[in-house]
Amino acid sequence: QEQLVESGGGLVQAGGSLRLSCAASGSIFSSNAMGWFRQAPGKEREFVAAVSRYGRSTDYVDSVKGRFTISRDNARNTVFLQMNSLKVEDTAVYYCAAAGWIQYLTSTPPRMNYWGQGTQVTVSS
Repeated sequence: QEQLVESGGGLVQAGGSLRLSCAASGSIFSSNAMGWFRQAPGKEREFVAAVSRYGRSTDYVDSVKGRFTISRDNARNTVFLQMNSLKVEDTAVYYCAAAGWIQYLTSTPPRMNYWGQGTQVTVSS
């Protein structure tokens, strides 16, 4: 069953900002690295960002570096994706994911323990 719940998606103008949230159960969140993926219309799901179990390491796809920031609040069992300077190309369904190691989130193929249901982000010009 889905044990990650995303929120915060919506419609935003190009150049604007949006913050996504992903809430998980405490047992799941505390034992996993967390990440975000996205799937644009007609495209395959791609890795966006990841943060390690204790927040020591982060990783991003090149196209969002300098614009997106992933963070986690372990006390509230929530991971965030702050998206700034949004582009039309960022339009996609964004999915939260959990894995035992950050390397599982960035591997090909990724090795996930859990997936969220997704939240739509639409960037207009």
